[in-house]
Amino acid sequence: RDYQNKERPEDYTFIPSKVYDNAFIMQNDPDYVRVLENLPEDRRKAMLDGDWDIFIGQYFPEFRKDIHVIEPFQIPSDWRRYRTIDYGLDMLACYWIAVDWQGKAYVYKELYQDNLIISKAAKEILKVNGKDTIHQTFAPPDLWNRRQETGKSAADLFRENGVSLVKADNSRVQGWYNLKEWFTPYKDEQEIETASIVFFRNCTNIIRCLPQLQRDEKDPNDVATEPHELTHGPDAIRYFIAGRPRPNIQKSRKQHYNFPSEKPKPPMGGTVTEDFFKGGW
Repeated sequence: RDYQNKERPEDYTFIPSKVYDNAFIMQNDPDYVRVLENLPEDRRKAMLDGDWDIFIGQYFPEFRKDIHVIEPFQIPSDWRRYRTIDYGLDMLACYWIAVDWQGKAYVYKELYQDNLIISKAAKEILKVNGKDTIHQTFAPPDLWNRRQETGKSAADLFRENGVSLVKADNSRVQGWYNLKEWFTPYKDEQEIETASIVFFRNCTNIIRCLPQLQRDEKDPNDVATEPHELTHGPDAIRYFIAGRPRPNIQKSRKQHYNFPSEKPKPPMGGTVTEDFFKGGW
């Protein structure tokens, strides 16, 4: 579904066909299916289930397009919105992420462009941002390193060009582990399988790069840094997770009440005070 140029999505229909749809094989060679069902997990998912995003050495086998990629929709105005970036002259990867009232994250916009100096990078970010109100923009700590020739850091230059940044933790292995947790599938209230972070289908580069990340040969707990082109988007998402994003506080507090007029009861024998409502609820 990676449409190019003037290709129109409505002109295409995806019709999956698996071995179970092959009546001839199912009737005449059932052992063939049993062979596929007993393959090692990576090969079985590819050859039996048609999931060719799975391969040996893949860092995020948890990432599944049928779970983690969704169709775009209108983001509610009271969801808190974040940005997260990974910047270098070789590539700017910037993502817009909304967090709903339960803390689930939706990556809904993407800017993925190379050969941008900081002033132009900031200009492109603001252009794509439009009227979105952003709570924080996460970025890696190295953008705060000061340059000898100017005494300014990349973070300073971004701020001067209208994009203020928040320094995120850059612990790689722990960051990737945290992202694995966010990828873990669960069933929502409608019994639909989903995860704590999902991606709008229009964010094509992060969807392309995440399944291709491999384990580092020297440290299998870390992601390989080569090919480097694949790491920019995932690094940006890692900074977002490290930034400990939170939902809209006021909305999330209201969600604890069944009705707008409902209030928590005071402790036994006590009285309701303003401090009681402020704390512990």
